[in-house]
Amino acid sequence: MPISKCNNTEDFRRLAKRRLPAPLFHYIDGAADDEVTLARNTAAFNETRFIPNGLADLNGMDCSTTVLGQKISWPFFLSPTAMNRLFHPDGEKGVAQAAAKFGTMYSLSSLSTESIETIGALTSGPKCFQVYIHKDRGMTRDFVERCKAAKFDALCLTIDTLVAGNRERDIVTGMTVPPKLTLKSFASFAAHPCWAWNYLTSEAFELGNVKRHMKGGDNDLTSIIQYVNSQFDPTVTWKEAEELIGQWGGPFAIKGVMSVGDAKRARDAGASAVMVSNHGGRQLDGCAAPFDMLGRIVDAVGDDIEVILDSGVRRGTHILKAIAMGATACMIGRGYLYALAAGGQAGVEHAIDRLTNEISRNMTLLGCAGLSGLKRSMLQKGNPMERT
Repeated sequence: MPISKCNNTEDFRRLAKRRLPAPLFHYIDGAADDEVTLARNTAAFNETRFIPNGLADLNGMDCSTTVLGQKISWPFFLSPTAMNRLFHPDGEKGVAQAAAKFGTMYSLSSLSTESIETIGALTSGPKCFQVYIHKDRGMTRDFVERCKAAKFDALCLTIDTLVAGNRERDIVTGMTVPPKLTLKSFASFAAHPCWAWNYLTSEAFELGNVKRHMKGGDNDLTSIIQYVNSQFDPTVTWKEAEELIGQWGGPFAIKGVMSVGDAKRARDAGASAVMVSNHGGRQLDGCAAPFDMLGRIVDAVGDDIEVILDSGVRRGTHILKAIAMGATACMIGRGYLYALAAGGQAGVEHAIDRLTNEISRNMTLLGCAGLSGLKRSMLQKGNPMERT
């Protein structure tokens, strides 16, 4: 199936599954433990229904918003995701260029296969960098200074990955970083010769931002879990987040906020935004869905800082429900990774195009000419036929 036949995230998912060896597909697709949270993240959107307005004035349709100091053409931007060149040679470069083409923000992961400097120079589109606080604090400070020099627009600190989640699919499939032929993975690699050829003939795998800090330049990790558990500091406190915000001195988000208390702590620490996220269900299984918590967090801090929703977004209608609930914008991660694996930069562009079409079409059907017209009163949660 060509990417032109992909109409939605599930179509891209199926095509990515056909084109990737099993360890890499399941690395994108999987989550922690029993993957209850992964399923709940999207189900939460689907349990909420719209109440549209009729005969509204729809002149001058505008779906733009401002997030982290940057005006973006659509109320979503691209989440930071690790190691994109494992899934397609276009990697982070292709994703960043697709985001810029559609006038939205691109977020670069600390564990990307392209460097801060490469992505900073690649496009003039808005860019955010995702940082973790490492045990080596000098490494974290270095990230911030490099982002300043590369003229990134914003920073986000991820706080939900103190240790790696238990991603059992990766154990079953024999996922390693970089990929290695093992008894578990050989058959899958052999069955995907196009991916294998691209991987072997493209630029060598490396972690572009952390390679200079690895002992002896060693870029060979048994797994991403090994890196997280050995390098990330689980003792980080809000005081250190506040210090990092001060060092950056610009728009700053705290990613991985799931409670009203943490949202208030982020605000008080000086953050510009909170990203309500459970890491796509990849960390703590059994966690609440971000959309389930969104209204409470908006009510608590929405007048003071931006509230951005991440995790579970699969449709334009999901984004519009989040905006109606009070979010400033949404983020997508798996949605563009499936598309990258399916067709490189062209796949990501097609996925974003499909999503923007869904947003503009459904804005019209809801009777809203702009995002400010989306109100919580247009949402209905729960079963209206249930007796109370």
